[in-house]
Amino acid sequence: MQKRGKKYTDAVKLVDENKAYSPREAVELIKKTAYSKFDGTVEMHFKMGVDVKQADQMVRAVTLLPHGTGKKVRIAVFAEGEAERIAKEAGADIVGADDLIKQVEGGFLEFDVAVAIPQMMAKVGRLGKVLGTRGLMPNPKAGTVVTQDQLPRLIKELRQGRVEFRTDKTAGIHTIIGKTSFSEAQLLDNMNGMLDAIQRAKPSAAKGAYVKKIVVSSTMGPGIKLDLNQALKLEEPA
Repeated sequence: MQKRGKKYTDAVKLVDENKAYSPREAVELIKKTAYSKFDGTVEMHFKMGVDVKQADQMVRAVTLLPHGTGKKVRIAVFAEGEAERIAKEAGADIVGADDLIKQVEGGFLEFDVAVAIPQMMAKVGRLGKVLGTRGLMPNPKAGTVVTQDQLPRLIKELRQGRVEFRTDKTAGIHTIIGKTSFSEAQLLDNMNGMLDAIQRAKPSAAKGAYVKKIVVSSTMGPGIKLDLNQALKLEEPA
């Protein structure tokens, strides 16, 4: 069994593992139990009541968090011609066409999100084995395949805290809602924004309990279980 440090042990004592907390209480605990010396990430973990083997029950969407994620996002855009110029002017970190594809094929992955214009997808498609396994493959459903006119808006949203979420093979959703340096009000705003987005993304084919469990935590901190009834009412900050 892994031996935990004193700081973690002290943080765990603040959380009642038998209690489900309201969003407001959870945010307060996140701040109290965050003990890392660096600015930790605040995460939300969902156990969904959907059958991921059924294509029409997959949960996948994007949302723009009110206060962003606090994370600097490195944006790569696969574009050429006028679209390449537009992407550069909009502030993308890496922009290219055949040259960028060759870089990625050679192992270059120094970016957090990849965007492409439709005209590039036939070529970008061959990067599926490299980008797909890392969740970086541009995809129309995720809103990362856009026309050149839509590039400035998308790049701006990615900078502001646009977050993609989707169910994994175990019907789980794992996403971030900010940093431990955020105020309680900011974290609660972002938590509510994510909860709202999850509910709006409910597939029409989903039956029974849609959300079964929600746990929040900070980097290295203990998990804090949310009360589903209170969480899904979207409690507003004071």
